Amino acid sequence: MNEEIKQYYNDLASSYDSNRFENSYGKYIDNQERVFLKDFLSKITAGKILDLGCGTGRFLDFANFGVDISPNMIEIAKSKFPEKEIKEGSVSAIPFQDYFFDAIFSLHVIMHLNKEITEAFLEESHKKLNANGTLIFDFPSKKRRRTTQYNAGNWHAANQFSIEEILQMTKTNWILKKYHGILFIPIHRLPSSIRSFFIKIDNFLCRSFLKEYASYVIIELEKK
Repeated sequence: MNEEIKQYYNDLASSYDSNRFENSYGKYIDNQERVFLKDFLSKITAGKILDLGCGTGRFLDFANFGVDISPNMIEIAKSKFPEKEIKEGSVSAIPFQDYFFDAIFSLHVIMHLNKEITEAFLEESHKKLNANGTLIFDFPSKKRRRTTQYNAGNWHAANQFSIEEILQMTKTNWILKKYHGILFIPIHRLPSSIRSFFIKIDNFLCRSFLKEYASYVIIELEKK
């Protein structure tokens, strides 16, 4: 699977930013993820922070280190952030020493992987984090997909979990700090003139008892 994903993103690298994040859907997802990262990182005044699956560097303004599986994506990321240390690697093979990072975040990555690799990602991240280090990642909601009867055509965005499954995988080595949903209402499909009104409703629902029925769930874990 890793080689297939690597080739896919190598081929997509040159058009990735415009292809994925210049449309209304991409802009909304990007904004919501940034809100979560800003809230979390405001608590960290200094430290080593890794963007795992950094791609072309969309979130490298929040991190001082980056890792990605695609050399072509890394080349673009380095051109944007030449001062950052960016290496080729994967979620299950992070090319830094153990106990190196204070925080790791990985957004729009786990969605492409299977359960086995997700478990390897959790184990590897645990090794690379300092004591009480933080891990942030997102994943498609299984409850939402069951409700909408979504079926992935291939590996792309095929991974999905419920919070119960995440808790089962993380109960030994992690403490669940918080989680909430992203994209409960299809904001990007609404007319721009009314979108701001529905964003407020969407934000409320994504933090309510219905949050697992949002399209994605973003989660913060603390290393035990």
